[in-house]
Amino acid sequence: MSEEAVERESMPCDVVIVGGGPAGLAAAIRLKQINEDLEVVVLEKGSEIGAHILSGAVVDPKALNELFPDWRDMDCPMAETPVADNWHWVLTKTGKTSIPHLFMPPLMSNHGCYTGSLGNMCRWLAEQAEGLGVMVFPGFPAAEVMYNDAGAVTGVITQDMGIAEDGSRKPDFQPGMEIEAKYTLFAEGARGNLTKTLKAKYDLEKDCEPQVYGLGIKELWDIDPDKHEPGRVIHTQGWPLSESESWGGGFLYHQANGQVALGFVTALDYKNPYVSPYQEFQRWKQHPAIREYLEGGKRVAYGARAINEGGWQSVPKLAFPGGALIGCSAGFVNVPRIKGSHTAMKSGMLAAESLAAAIAEGKEHDERMDYDAAVRTSWIADELKLVQNAEPAVAKFGGDLGTVIAGADMWMRTLKIGLPISMKHHRDYEQTGRADLYRPIDYPKPDGVISFDRLTNVAFSYTNHAEDQPVHLQLLDRDLQKSSELAVFAGPSTRYCPAGVYEWLEDEDTGEMKFQINSQNCVHCKTCDIKDPNQNINWVTPEGGGGPNYPNM
Repeated sequence: MSEEAVERESMPCDVVIVGGGPAGLAAAIRLKQINEDLEVVVLEKGSEIGAHILSGAVVDPKALNELFPDWRDMDCPMAETPVADNWHWVLTKTGKTSIPHLFMPPLMSNHGCYTGSLGNMCRWLAEQAEGLGVMVFPGFPAAEVMYNDAGAVTGVITQDMGIAEDGSRKPDFQPGMEIEAKYTLFAEGARGNLTKTLKAKYDLEKDCEPQVYGLGIKELWDIDPDKHEPGRVIHTQGWPLSESESWGGGFLYHQANGQVALGFVTALDYKNPYVSPYQEFQRWKQHPAIREYLEGGKRVAYGARAINEGGWQSVPKLAFPGGALIGCSAGFVNVPRIKGSHTAMKSGMLAAESLAAAIAEGKEHDERMDYDAAVRTSWIADELKLVQNAEPAVAKFGGDLGTVIAGADMWMRTLKIGLPISMKHHRDYEQTGRADLYRPIDYPKPDGVISFDRLTNVAFSYTNHAEDQPVHLQLLDRDLQKSSELAVFAGPSTRYCPAGVYEWLEDEDTGEMKFQINSQNCVHCKTCDIKDPNQNINWVTPEGGGGPNYPNM
């Protein structure tokens, strides 16, 4: 079906924001706070605001304080559970050592932070945005960027609905709409597909290190009330990833209503292609210090998402003609703190201030480098520069020595005696080793009580995709997948995917191995787009509303 054959309706506005997460909603709110007459549109690919939001989350309220100084008195759900105590454990297979707070830089403290559902906080932010007159459209993914003859972004086209898997139009076909805007903000989160095209078109990463990622996998549990300590925050490192020379860590947060959010982040630069981040998470839950909280409890939700881990040196050029990157589209996560919502929101607010001023001056479609400059002189920069060598130090020197070096570097920077060194990154997919250099890992079978198989857990993400639609996981070269991903790397897609999307199956007639994509299972974590060793899988948006429907995540 040719694009020329589609007749589309057009909707003009002042600013269109792609993504209804913390950054996008903060930008929308700030725009209306500055000028209530601005026409602001937020497009969200999830079925509702918050449906695709997944985070720990322990939230630093710094940006929220600036956006709504009285947010604690405005029924914001994040205000319900302030952090009460904070623990950091180094795990061995059966034991743990607690790192004293005295040894940790002050920035690692969670004093004054709150723990809860980031999805619910985004639902609350959307209510505030709509109350100010922002037009919020969930279930409408932005599928294509529009440009004018000068090469500037002029808006986006939303996803066509009712396209069959073979590309033909079904009876309920509805063409996507052209959302025309003076400026477009991209707040797609980590590894957004449109952001990826913009980075390439405008060479936004020319002067920065490549972005690197971790895979965060999370479960929500109702636990025994006698074991619940509201506001308790626990982070772990060490086992089990220490056994495969990988790195990352776990978290367990005691939140409201007798629930704990627990999860595990695996850095995606791991070399051993037999590593399964999902199964490492299930092993971690069996550690005595973690299992004791879960025994007698019940898992109620599951999900996964990629996390930016590149830090300050991976922040790209943020502005381009007609638009800008905000939030995790740009990559403002503070990796040691495992926090990015506050920096994401602040970037959205700074972008909004730039765009509101430009529109007031009658400008449109130009390059707002004042926004880029504002970020680089803001507290976002101050915070991320303190930790800029933490991730690459651990990646280079391993979990034990790397943690010591990272801690020393953070302390020195905190005391303003840091060395003027910015360590480099290596793209995650380039780090994957050949399978013949490693032994397969014999992971324990799930017990169905504390640990679970992937497909059972995926059911608790409430993922759904409309039947008979084009596969949104685009395999670029099927022969390459067989000759390299399988033959050289032993099919790591079957292990890095936390949702069981990819399988290598033997053809009953020919005996040859075939690559199967179960796209209906996809939880939109983007790991395949990041970790495939040949960059042979391209993640794009499916039909609107498809994907997970996270409750309280």
